[in-house]
Amino acid sequence: MNDFMDELFATLRERKLNPTPNSYTAGLLSAGEDEIVKKIGEEAVEIILAAKGQGDQRVVEETADLIYHLMVLLVSRDLSWDDIRAELKKRHR
Repeated sequence: MNDFMDELFATLRERKLNPTPNSYTAGLLSAGEDEIVKKIGEEAVEIILAAKGQGDQRVVEETADLIYHLMVLLVSRDLSWDDIRAELKKRHR
């Protein structure tokens, strides 16, 4: 899993550095942090709704959407998946 997440992070960074036309990621990064956090909020609500009666597949789909948008936020701030791994490791006892 880490390999794919690292690949996805690399792709998101590439979209930030070299935006391509019609790229949702590049457009979101260009729109700025307010738009990114708005999407995070929407996805969080959608996970709650999915968990309360839409089934496991919808929970998986909405979780993927939330994680993607969180990753876009991290990339926008020049943070990395490694920063998150390090924090989780620090908290693990």
